[in-house]
Amino acid sequence: MNLRSLKFLTSLGRDTRQFAIIGLGRFGRAVASSLHGMGYEVLGTDVDEKLVAQVLNEKIVTHALTLDSTDPNALKEAGILEFDTVIVAIGNYVQESIITTLNIKEAGVAHLVAKASSKIHGKLLTRVGADQVVFPEYEAGCNLAYTLTKPAILDRFDIDPDHSIVEVLVPEEFDGKTIAELQLRSHYGLTLLAVAETDEKFAINPPPTRQLYKGSAMIVLGSNKDLQRLPI
Repeated sequence: MNLRSLKFLTSLGRDTRQFAIIGLGRFGRAVASSLHGMGYEVLGTDVDEKLVAQVLNEKIVTHALTLDSTDPNALKEAGILEFDTVIVAIGNYVQESIITTLNIKEAGVAHLVAKASSKIHGKLLTRVGADQVVFPEYEAGCNLAYTLTKPAILDRFDIDPDHSIVEVLVPEEFDGKTIAELQLRSHYGLTLLAVAETDEKFAINPPPTRQLYKGSAMIVLGSNKDLQRLPI
């Protein structure tokens, strides 16, 4: 279960089927590859012909083309303004990122996600109309900190600055005990959402009689302060 994808996926409209990605650097390629792998139609664009050729060779997009996204006419001719969701992944070129975001929102695209390289960049993107701003480098840094200090935490999704959903290994103190016996809500202030059945499948909302075993995974929801109290 990839918790990090929840923030992006849950923000999408139910009818979203097509995505245009502007900027095919590491972040843009990663998003393109994930969406294409899930069966969505993905158009990748970049001003760099080599990056466009690379995603075509890797077959991680449906279509790809070279264009200058700061030119409104180029966006229109490429059909980008007709897509359900546009992702502006130009994080390192602030001026181009902001102009591109402004062009797309002024043209009426319903949902635009933009990558920011700093808080100021993020604020500017929001002011020119970005519906969602992501900070992949910051999020990667936070995840690394959790991995280094709490190795039992396998994955994490921030709901807001104070609350998270985490996938965590069942600690030794919980081994062999049932969910009812643990009373996670009263003892830790946490809600158990799922328990791993296999490496790829989870039992959602497991019954109170379900036993937990050390080394298997569980997914819990709660405040970051309460999550820190888990014996992991």
